[in-house]
Amino acid sequence: MKFKENAKYAIVVPSSMGVRITPVNRLPVHISNLYLMQATSAETNVVSISAALGLPVKVLTCFVKGSPIAQFIKGDLRRRGIDYEGPEVEQGGPWGHRHQFNIADSGYGLRGPRVQNDRAGEVGRTLDSKDFDLDRIFKDEGVKLIHISGLIAALSPGSGKFCLDLARKAKSEGTKISFDLNYRATFWKDRKEELAPIFKEIASLSDILIGNEEDFQLALGIEGPEAGGKNISEKIESFKGMISEVKKVYPQATLFANTLREVLSANEHLWGALLLAGDEWSVVEPRPIQVLDRIGGGDGFVGGLLYGLLRGMEPEKALQFAWASGAYVATLLDDFGLPADEEQIWSIWEGNARVKR
Repeated sequence: MKFKENAKYAIVVPSSMGVRITPVNRLPVHISNLYLMQATSAETNVVSISAALGLPVKVLTCFVKGSPIAQFIKGDLRRRGIDYEGPEVEQGGPWGHRHQFNIADSGYGLRGPRVQNDRAGEVGRTLDSKDFDLDRIFKDEGVKLIHISGLIAALSPGSGKFCLDLARKAKSEGTKISFDLNYRATFWKDRKEELAPIFKEIASLSDILIGNEEDFQLALGIEGPEAGGKNISEKIESFKGMISEVKKVYPQATLFANTLREVLSANEHLWGALLLAGDEWSVVEPRPIQVLDRIGGGDGFVGGLLYGLLRGMEPEKALQFAWASGAYVATLLDDFGLPADEEQIWSIWEGNARVKR
């Protein structure tokens, strides 16, 4: 895939930042009294891989003016090497704007993780193109790839329009577009007529389309195999058929990726993926991975894939790097990965967990 040359940023993402609080020692939320807090969003989880490995990345977001949570988030983005840009929005009193809280435990054994999204008053719902100089970002500075998540596209009517504006601007300026469908039933409830056209237009402009076992079906209406359950390896040909149908509907896209996950327990998954680049398939058969915390593993996969493509890896290699990046993030309590170097990721792919001295 050929990217725009002489661009300041390798990847730009629109995002709504928040914090996640997680009980320590893998306890359930309702009986824990000690929590770890981290800054998070699916989109910054994705670009953290590239930022850690030396590519310049940027998040377009917004902050609550004067908020200590906003200050915490900014500090964490700087720690990860992620540039940020966005307006400071007045809180508007105790019942006004705030950054979302994601309350989630990690699960253990046969007790699966539980996630509670507390997003009332979320400042990211105010994202608007008028608050950003898109000519400067895309023309003057330059962007090789913009990555859009379905979470942001579905966050509010305003954020959906913002994502559409970014996709249209990127297309007009020769910036490649990646779209991770990231379907969430709670976001789509009673909003299918509103959201389906937005998702389909972004998909029609995208060069890279990414989903999990059910995203293409639920967000774009493409028929495919039943998601979840056992024996996911036996469904790979069916998933290939689904992706082939996606390609017929969105022929302008040149790369399609689909993750495959079978949950054996909260601590062990079968993790695989497939990728269609042009007419060539690459497949990673599901293999066991150990899981400390599963949240962010899919974002790690996407981050590794985009990094690999931006570094000029062949599609098969980029898929392998993506698989290993997702497996890497699953070993962390953070939702995102900051690999020390490429070697750390390739060692995971090779199954080499020996100590490095």
